Amino acid sequence: MATNPQDQPNPPIGRRFQGAGLLQIAMPMGGIGAGSVSLNGHGGIQDLAIHHRPSLTAFPDGHGSGTSGFATLHTKATSKTPVMTKLVEGPLPRGKIYDQGLQGMGYRNVGHAGLPRFSECCFDASYPVGVVHLSDRAVPLGVTVQGWSPLIPLDDHHSSMPCAILEYELHNPGPEAVEYSFCYHLGHQAVGKTRWAGTRNKVIHGRGVLMSNKDPQDDPAYGTCSLTCVGQPPSVIKAMWFRGQWFDWIMALWRETSQGQLSANDGLADDEPNQPGVNGASIQMSGTLAPGQRISYPIALTWHFPNIDQHYGEPKPAPACDPATGCCEAQTPSPKIWHPYYAAHWSGAGAVANTVHEKFTELRRKTFAFRDALFQSTLPLEAIDAIASNLAILKSPTVLRQENGNLWAWEGCMAQQGCCHGTCTHVWNYAQALPHLFPALERTLREQELIRSMDESGHANFRAALPDGPTPHDHHPAADGQLGGVMKVYRDWQITGDDRWLRSIYPRVKKSLDYCIDRWDPDRLGVLIEPHHNTYDVEFWGPDGMCSTVYIGALSAMAKMASHLGEESAAANYRSLAQRGAAYLDKHLFNGQYYQQSVMWETLKDSSFRDDLAKQAGGNLTERQQVLGREGPPYQYGTGCLSDGVIGAWMADLYGIDHPMNTGHVQQSLDAIFGSNFKPDLWDHACLQRAGYANGHEPGLLTCTWPRGERPMIPFPYSEEVFTGIEYQVASHLMLHGRVEHGMQLVCGARSRYDGITRNPFNEYECGNYYARALSSYALLQALTGFTYSAVSRRMAIAPQIGSLPFKTFFCTAKGYGTITLSHDLVKIELIAGELPIDTLVIGKGGEHKSLTLERVARTGQPLVVRL
Repeated sequence: MATNPQDQPNPPIGRRFQGAGLLQIAMPMGGIGAGSVSLNGHGGIQDLAIHHRPSLTAFPDGHGSGTSGFATLHTKATSKTPVMTKLVEGPLPRGKIYDQGLQGMGYRNVGHAGLPRFSECCFDASYPVGVVHLSDRAVPLGVTVQGWSPLIPLDDHHSSMPCAILEYELHNPGPEAVEYSFCYHLGHQAVGKTRWAGTRNKVIHGRGVLMSNKDPQDDPAYGTCSLTCVGQPPSVIKAMWFRGQWFDWIMALWRETSQGQLSANDGLADDEPNQPGVNGASIQMSGTLAPGQRISYPIALTWHFPNIDQHYGEPKPAPACDPATGCCEAQTPSPKIWHPYYAAHWSGAGAVANTVHEKFTELRRKTFAFRDALFQSTLPLEAIDAIASNLAILKSPTVLRQENGNLWAWEGCMAQQGCCHGTCTHVWNYAQALPHLFPALERTLREQELIRSMDESGHANFRAALPDGPTPHDHHPAADGQLGGVMKVYRDWQITGDDRWLRSIYPRVKKSLDYCIDRWDPDRLGVLIEPHHNTYDVEFWGPDGMCSTVYIGALSAMAKMASHLGEESAAANYRSLAQRGAAYLDKHLFNGQYYQQSVMWETLKDSSFRDDLAKQAGGNLTERQQVLGREGPPYQYGTGCLSDGVIGAWMADLYGIDHPMNTGHVQQSLDAIFGSNFKPDLWDHACLQRAGYANGHEPGLLTCTWPRGERPMIPFPYSEEVFTGIEYQVASHLMLHGRVEHGMQLVCGARSRYDGITRNPFNEYECGNYYARALSSYALLQALTGFTYSAVSRRMAIAPQIGSLPFKTFFCTAKGYGTITLSHDLVKIELIAGELPIDTLVIGKGGEHKSLTLERVARTGQPLVVRL
């Protein structure tokens, strides 16, 4: 039904991109662990990564096959405009004009990229929603394309639906009525087939088309997808495109579309064998818009691929031995099929479409309410942009979700395959969005680390197996990842307040921490002495600020948890060891400006490096061997100023862990990191590693610098690079300690690089696209607002670090989410969903804190107002 323009709310606009800034935009829409389809800057879709593997080619029409989705608009003549048919997309950026002839002959280089387009276009980014505005003087109607998929805090079920929604709103700004036909077209690339053979389509009456392929139903390639219009029954359903060769299908489709009338069919002729050509389906909606009227067509794309054959990190099978010969041969495990989460809840793409249609209003309302609450916060737009845009990682192919609901993830993903498997603990240490928005999902990662990936000695494999199961333990553990896991158990307990869960997992946590103590701190100094693997993919030899602050944070967290569970003796031991560690840091590693590393090898229990040097003595040494003889083990940072140098204090501060680290020295370290490592202009910086993260006149925070000299000949890998995940870690830590201006410089610098021209603003990449470390940006919300909530003590605090009053922010706890408004004389807590019991409320204003005893519960629809 058409509506009047005054009935349409004006949605908040986050960051606007236009012109050259549209080139790289690709905003993932899909489900958590369900794959995604991306809305690009000119209003089309690309990157159909829906088959449990990345597919990030960024070609204008998917893989160059011409069979991804696209919309067309046909308008009848008015007194001022002739008959017109346009592809409902803006001008194709020049950077995406590929030589399609290089992609093969025949149907493979045919697509919709060459159709007439709208002349004007811009993109408003407010994740999880992207809005494309299209206009053209020759077209009497304007079009707004609003792309989204359900992203609802605490509702991981609907947020994991394999669907993408494109709302096409047509509006008539002119003085005359306009007759139109709007069509959406979807090719069989969506179900993995582009040719006629092997595909099957059928009509979903009153809604659209269900597509499937003819692979066996237990085959990994088998799957379905659907194209439907929500709330607006199509006037024409073309369940099969014209069957032919070469360019026949697109020529026939354009002929009908440009005349404003598709020819209908039911798709049943698909059983004819070996039919040539590209296959797909289209739906058409027609009508007339009076002057000033609008109408919306929500196009729903759903998919369902129930069989997955990817396996990573499983223990090798025992060799098969022949008793007669005594010969043993390694066995290759037979391929096993496992199923994604959505396969346990929806029987196919049609069932997913049914849920979208039945719950569309509710799913849209909740998703947009989350978007609005986040973007209406009175925080700097750059910070909101960083927080929101990186939530796209959760919808990207970086994340998979298994049938039992458990998450598993890559670190990031390359164009066609995942990168660095196993929800790597030291990379996911940085990610702060998931535990707050979807705490139940985050806890599956704790169980993954501490139960399935840890053996009885306490050795945890920092790369988990897929599907769920045990992992091999033939590789060194990662110190920062395993110790960070202890701190995250404390964080997740505080978020949920679940004592039963804490009691159940506590023995595993204790085993993990005790293993770390025995392996890396055998003399109980409170710092990591023995060589310890870390996120830089190397071992640090001797104590360093980075890993030892994580260690002290883990000891402090463990002391709190042990005390809560009545193990006072254990708590005292962990607390005492943390205190010794903090004293050691100050005495031996603080150089007056920051914590550095003390490289050791001569006196360690691990003699491997000494043994290697001894073997080389007296011979003809290579240049590398000579360097190692002078400097010690390679890949250290020594006197360097490491941006991650006090990361353990960052985690402790975020999670509310009382620790004995010297606050003044932590602050001095942060000041030194900002002063030495942040470069407003990298023009003169020599990066001999991966320079694509920040380059030329761009700003960036270097991973490490050596302001005191003594740079090792062979420093650790990545030392010259810029990682956004580390930038947000340092920025939020600066903010937590009152250095808001410096923190915002880092945030603005990072987001300025992801400008749509050079990089995709929804894809902060590192070793792979949609890299998990960038989810550290969510910490900016806590740092700038001072919001904390403990479900254990029911204590809530809000202490804005920026902006004048009234102050407003989004918040999320395990039981409810909403907004908090703070003015001079009151606090207003409004729940969008759920409830929030508060026994103690702490308000910080102007450097002062006021504590109030409330013992009240805020509920949805019942704002809690507290007078100050």
